[in-house]
Amino acid sequence: QLQASGGGLVQAGGSLRLSCAASGRTFGSYIMGWFRQAPGKEREFVAAITSSGAATSLTDSVKGRSTISRDNAKNTVYLQMNSLKPEDTAVYYCAAGGRWGTSSRLYNYWGQGTQVTVSS
Repeated sequence: QLQASGGGLVQAGGSLRLSCAASGRTFGSYIMGWFRQAPGKEREFVAAITSSGAATSLTDSVKGRSTISRDNAKNTVYLQMNSLKPEDTAVYYCAAGGRWGTSSRLYNYWGQGTQVTVSS
């Protein structure tokens, strides 16, 4: 089970740190990802991190502004987002899967989502 939190309303240029807490003892074996879905748009990949945290991937639109990290001792993955833009407004979902990639089909378990709203 995945529980995302940390969303909110922030002005453009601000920062947020999203967290996703996982239950269970196998968190450290999963690739973790963040996706987002804006109103009227399809869900899109934002970031992913390998099970050990040794490698990460970020979509181009957030590169240089965001960082994905994880703490396997706390069963938690984070998405630090800086210099937020209005186009970052979306519901952000965390997900867990066993295969590396940007497709949502590779992720088997999903959190409930947390709303991020960036005002201009």
